[in-house]
Amino acid sequence: MKLIIDKRHISLKEIVNASSVEISNDEKFITFINHTHDFMMDTIKQGKPIYGITTGYGDSGKNYVDYDDAAKLQTNLFRFHGCGIGKNLSYEVCKYAVICRTISLSKARSGVSMNLLHRLEMLIEKDIIPVIPSQGSVGASGDLTPLSYIAAVIAGEREVYYKGEIKPAIEVYNELNIEPYSFEPKEALAIMNGTTIMSAIALKAIEEFEIILDSMESYVAGMFEVLLGDDTPVADFVHDSKPFDGQIASAKNIKNKISGSKLTHGRDDRYDKFFADNNLNIQDTYSMRCAPQVLGVIRDNLDISKKWVETEINSVNDNPLIDGENQKIYTSGNFYGGYVAHAMDTLKICAANLADLLDKEFALLVDHKFNRGLGENLKLSKEPFFHGFKAMQISLSSLSADVIKNTTAASIHSRPTESLNQDKVSMGTTAANDFAKMMPELHNMLSIAFIGMAQAVDIRGKEQVSAHLRKIYDATREIVEPLLEDRRMDIDIKNINKLIKEAKFI
Repeated sequence: MKLIIDKRHISLKEIVNASSVEISNDEKFITFINHTHDFMMDTIKQGKPIYGITTGYGDSGKNYVDYDDAAKLQTNLFRFHGCGIGKNLSYEVCKYAVICRTISLSKARSGVSMNLLHRLEMLIEKDIIPVIPSQGSVGASGDLTPLSYIAAVIAGEREVYYKGEIKPAIEVYNELNIEPYSFEPKEALAIMNGTTIMSAIALKAIEEFEIILDSMESYVAGMFEVLLGDDTPVADFVHDSKPFDGQIASAKNIKNKISGSKLTHGRDDRYDKFFADNNLNIQDTYSMRCAPQVLGVIRDNLDISKKWVETEINSVNDNPLIDGENQKIYTSGNFYGGYVAHAMDTLKICAANLADLLDKEFALLVDHKFNRGLGENLKLSKEPFFHGFKAMQISLSSLSADVIKNTTAASIHSRPTESLNQDKVSMGTTAANDFAKMMPELHNMLSIAFIGMAQAVDIRGKEQVSAHLRKIYDATREIVEPLLEDRRMDIDIKNINKLIKEAKFI
C-alpha cells in the first residue's frame, strides 16, 4: 500500500502496511508547509533570536548565532550527537522511524521545507534506511542521539541498510547519483528533537505483542480442551456481568476457538458428576477459570497504548513550534515522551502477566497431579528412563522469570542531564526498548507451550479436539515429531517460533 502523507491523522495500521510513501502534492498542503517555512526564515533574517535556530542548544541557548552560521549550527547538531551505543535497531524499526518522522514534520508546524520532506520520502522509496543504535536517549529533548542518525544520513554521513547490507551512506549516494542534502536553519533540529525512535520501537513491539496475545488465547483455548475443562468461565453471562471490553473480547475469542470440541463440558456435568467422581473438582484452577479476566486487562491496556502511540506519531513534538498562520513561535516541551513511556511501562506489566499465566498453565499441563490423565511430563512412553517435557518446563519457567524481572517502570528513573537543562526526562526510549526485549522470550515460551499442547493432543486423540486446535496441531506436527524418546528440542522450539511470529496460531 502506498501511504500518502499530508497533515491528516495516519493510523498505526497504515504505517505497518505501507510498502511505499508519497508526500502529498495537494496545493493546499504545499502552501501550508511553505507558508510556515517562509515565516520562520523571514523571522530569523530579521536577527531575532530563536532557540536552536539562531541560538545554541539546551544550556547553550543563551548563545546567539548569526544567520550566516545557522546552517552550520544544524550540521554540528547531528555530528556531536553521533554517539549512539548498543545493538542497532532492526531494519523494520528504522524504517518505521523514518516514516514516523515524516508524518510529524508534515503537520506544517516544524518550519521545515518541502525539500526536506521529499528527501525523507526518497529514503523510504529507494529503501535507503538509516542504521540507528538502540541506546543513548533519555527521551527528552526527544530522541536526540538516535535521531541524529537519520539527520546524518540525509546529509550523506554514517551508515544505512541497503539491499540487505549495511553500507556507508555516501557510498550508496554515489552509486545512485544522489547529492547529500544541505540543511536549512532548524531542519536538523526538527529531525532530531522528537519522540520518533521510542514510537517506532513501540510500534514494532506492539505489532508483535498483538500476535502473541492472540496466540496466547489459542493456547488457553487448547488448555480448556486437553485438560477436560469446564466451559462455564467463557459463558456470555459471566462477562456481561463484568462488562470490560477486553475481558468480553478475550472470553469470546476463547469460546469461539473451543467450539466443536468433544473434550470440554458444561457446568451441569460438574454438578451431575460431583458425587461420582472425586477427581473432578467442581471448578477449575484460577489460571484456567480467570484466564479471560487476566487477558482482558491486557487487551484493554493494549488498546489504550496503541491509541497513545498513534497519537504521539501524529503529533508535532519538536521545539520550537512554528505557527505560520498566526506568525508566532512557541518554545515548549512536546518532545517529552511521557505517553510512550507510560504506555510501554504498562505493557511491560501486561507482558509479565501473560508470561506468568502461561507458566502456570504449562505447569498444569505437564504435572500428572493436575493434568487429568495426560501423565507425568506428557510422556507417551512409561519407560522409567524417559523424561518427557521435564526440562522444557524448566526452560519455559526460566523465560517467564526473564520477562517478569524486567517490569520496573523506566519512567520513574528520570536522570538529570545536560547541565540540568534536561532535568526531568521521560525515559520513553528505555521503556520501549525494555518492552521490545520481552518479545523474544514470549515467542520462545509460546513455542515450548504449543509443542507441549501437540503432545497432549496426541494423548487425548486429535479426533476429539476443536477445528481450531486441530489446525494448530497439524501445523505443529508438520515440523515437530511427537516426543517418543528423550531428544534435543531446541531446534523444534526455533521452528515453532517462526510459525508464531507469522501469526499461524491465532
